[in-house]
Amino acid sequence: MTRTTLPLLLACALLAAHGASAQTATDQARDALAKKDGEGDQSELLKETLTAVDKQYSLIRQGTSQFTYDLTYTYIGQERIVTDYTADGLTLFDIENTNSHTVTNTLSADYGVRNNLTANVTLPLISKYTDTTRHSGMSNSIGDIGIGARWQPIEARRDRPNFTVTSNLRLPSGRSPFKVIAGSGEATGSGVAALSAGLNVNRIVDPVALFGSVNLTASAAANGLHQVNGTRVLTRVKPGTTFGFGVGFAYALSYGISTTLSFQEAISGGAKLRFEDGLEVKTSTQTSGIVSLGLGYRVSPKTTVNLSVGIGLTTDSPNLSVGMNVPLAF
Repeated sequence: MTRTTLPLLLACALLAAHGASAQTATDQARDALAKKDGEGDQSELLKETLTAVDKQYSLIRQGTSQFTYDLTYTYIGQERIVTDYTADGLTLFDIENTNSHTVTNTLSADYGVRNNLTANVTLPLISKYTDTTRHSGMSNSIGDIGIGARWQPIEARRDRPNFTVTSNLRLPSGRSPFKVIAGSGEATGSGVAALSAGLNVNRIVDPVALFGSVNLTASAAANGLHQVNGTRVLTRVKPGTTFGFGVGFAYALSYGISTTLSFQEAISGGAKLRFEDGLEVKTSTQTSGIVSLGLGYRVSPKTTVNLSVGIGLTTDSPNLSVGMNVPLAF
């Protein structure tokens, strides 16, 4: 064997060993991402992820029930200027710092009325702590109960977008912000009944699911109030109509892990306020925009745990929200 042949053989041996090692690593990665027994397929995981992002995108079979638990933490920190008009026509200004921490435990029950019609009820239990310049307080009570329905007018198919029409009635079962006395606790509800209607669309193309929605919410007026607001007494509030929309996508990284990215925005018209002395004021339009990142992990063939983090993009949005969604099996 010559001196030239020996280095050549060593180089070939090293290349062969490197190729075998790379092939082994590739095989191991492929096995890790491959479908395991009982895991289902990616489209099923994407459907479960869509359900976690927003139940409005999914239905359940006729005669079946589904229960879900959601845990959400929301933080709002803001600084605002409070104004008040005195009887002498002078304007008083005050800067108020507000920090609000809210933990919401929500139990949801869905029932398949028909294969293309699902009814649902949501029961939120809210713990809220607020610290402001003037006072601080905490409340633990039920929130606003929701009763809704989802209807699919066209049979769902994999080769085309799927549409769902939604409706929801929000009942003012939580503590009203218009009836809470300063220093006696925090509001856990909206204080008024509201009716929402919307249209949702999604399209699943393995391993990606695209989704979007539009909705409109009209609220009833809160009458018969007697809330002291500065030097005036608030007697009536009529919230404005809210228009909302959202877009996003879910991506199945494997047969057990998925990720989501979504954006939601809500534009609420100004509320009309009436005071005891006859003064009527309309507040400005509010815009809330949130971008959310989510991760879904299939812990069993029938259970997928979903985690999400949302960041507010506007001054009217929560600064931060963190959530967890878990289906309940009895």
